[in-house]
Amino acid sequence: MDEKKTSPASSPYGSAREHFENKPGRTVDPESISRDKLNALFENPLGGISYEQLMQDVDQFCQRWELMDHLDVFKKGALVAQNPHKVQDMDILTDADKNFLEREHTHKWSQPFTLYWLVIMCSMAAAVQGMDETVNNGAQTFYLQRFNITTDRFSTNTVNNLTGLIVGAPYLACAILGCWLTEPLNSVFARRGTIFISCAIAAAASIWEGVANSWVNLFLARFVLGLGIGSKSSTVPVYTAECSPAPIRGALVMMWQMWTAFGIMLGNIMGVAFLNVGNDLNWRLMLGSTVVLPLIVCAQVYFCPESPRWLVKKNKVAKAYESFRRLRPSDIQAARDLYYCYVNVELERTVNKGRNFFQLAGELFTVPRNRRATLASWVVMFMQQFCGVNVIAYYSTTIFTQSGFSESSALLASMGTGILNWVFAIPAILTIDTYGRRNLLLFTFPFLAIFLFWTGFSFWIEPANSTSRARVGMVTAGMYLFEVFYSPGEGPVPFTYSAEAFPLHIREVGMSWATATTWCFNFILSFTWPQLRSTFKPQGAFAWYATWCLIGWVLVLLFVPETKALTLEELDQVFNVPTRKHATYQLRNAMWQFRVWVLRQRLEPLPPFYLGAEKLEES
Repeated sequence: MDEKKTSPASSPYGSAREHFENKPGRTVDPESISRDKLNALFENPLGGISYEQLMQDVDQFCQRWELMDHLDVFKKGALVAQNPHKVQDMDILTDADKNFLEREHTHKWSQPFTLYWLVIMCSMAAAVQGMDETVNNGAQTFYLQRFNITTDRFSTNTVNNLTGLIVGAPYLACAILGCWLTEPLNSVFARRGTIFISCAIAAAASIWEGVANSWVNLFLARFVLGLGIGSKSSTVPVYTAECSPAPIRGALVMMWQMWTAFGIMLGNIMGVAFLNVGNDLNWRLMLGSTVVLPLIVCAQVYFCPESPRWLVKKNKVAKAYESFRRLRPSDIQAARDLYYCYVNVELERTVNKGRNFFQLAGELFTVPRNRRATLASWVVMFMQQFCGVNVIAYYSTTIFTQSGFSESSALLASMGTGILNWVFAIPAILTIDTYGRRNLLLFTFPFLAIFLFWTGFSFWIEPANSTSRARVGMVTAGMYLFEVFYSPGEGPVPFTYSAEAFPLHIREVGMSWATATTWCFNFILSFTWPQLRSTFKPQGAFAWYATWCLIGWVLVLLFVPETKALTLEELDQVFNVPTRKHATYQLRNAMWQFRVWVLRQRLEPLPPFYLGAEKLEES
């Protein structure tokens, strides 16, 4: 009997067969597709496969990886992965299966304990990161005196350079070594092992910082600390994304930024907590206090499952299925996600066949679509540092002291910047997907510039009075308001944007580039600030970074397309638009907005970008 004439009722797969049996088999050769349009292949690699071929592939998959005991659930999972919007029409699925799949969207936060345990661990790792960054803020005043750096022993220029070198040592290590160690560490030790090693390094470096007996020793301790920071900052968000269900993946990955802000707050709190501990212990306890959180993470990560995607890449598919079963509410969800992940990894291997790390890194600049994504991610990562936020994170205590605060009051005021940074990072989870990445940056950059100008120019208030309350109040208000606008904009956007912009087949290389960019300019900022402040005074130093915020607004306008809620294929379309066309359209759009909203003119709307961009040269 002709199989196509069989009624759905006579097939154990029911109407599911109707949705797939007429689809053509594979007709696309990955090598025949341009390197700047490969994302389209990853959009749904199961979409062009016939029903019979899909069932045959699943059978071979289960045989190869000794999963035949789970063959039926993998057949269901593959069908769901191929056409997730037809779930309710598939007779092959039981009511329980359909209920689990529906609850993914109606009760998306109803997840297994293991997933939340993993998220807590990753959040703690983010807090380690933030605390490592800011605990030095309160400590530096005391250790600079302890090691006779701020005495007559050195010239002013040398004092500024040594201060910047010690403060910036971790970020120098991140940029030149830490970020680039991520790939080999992950390859050998997996995600969990890399997180464990990076936190172990952080714990050891914290103890080393606390017992340092010279500025050279302290510099070395902080440099080693950076080796852990670099690999941790690249691995934890990837690990979270690879383990999270799609409906809540973005929110869970965003936890990295939110809990980094929490760690920044904790670092400032430690400065206040140990302020009055005497006998050369206060700064040692401040720096050494960061040993606690990484040890907790080292213990937590032991009980977390390994990344299923990493296991698949290492051909440990059965173990990947066990990981997914711990991370998903039901077996069908675990089977669906594993099979879809497996197909993507195999496709990735085909696409990258014969290409090593350096060749893939070269594609960031030689393939036009990737080059535009590289430029856009560079802009947002560069501006995350040159908006000036880490001037406040690393030097706020000395800034407040210079404005007229006592040491104890300056530490308390610094704690306020950390609290605001964290509090206003919380709503960013909602605003980043509501208003978009680009719009948040365009909205917040002008305010960042305004409040940096405000802070710097406030140092001209009553300059003859070293304890001017008016100056202190204005400086504090300017720095606090800066944090309010930083947290929902340049705080969460750069890492989120960079993770989306690059095509899947070079995403890991792209993220290494992006994180190396941010840590490189982080070091430049932390190293040069003391000299910048000394040479140009606070007024000129803050005006320098305020001006960069205005430049950043222009760079985002011209070179950073929106990526919110776009599919992989749509991302290819976005980044395949030539930079000149995108920039020209955005300039016209900015002028249109000005004429409509400021000059109150009535104008015809501009054509949508993807139409307008193509017609700009014709008009």
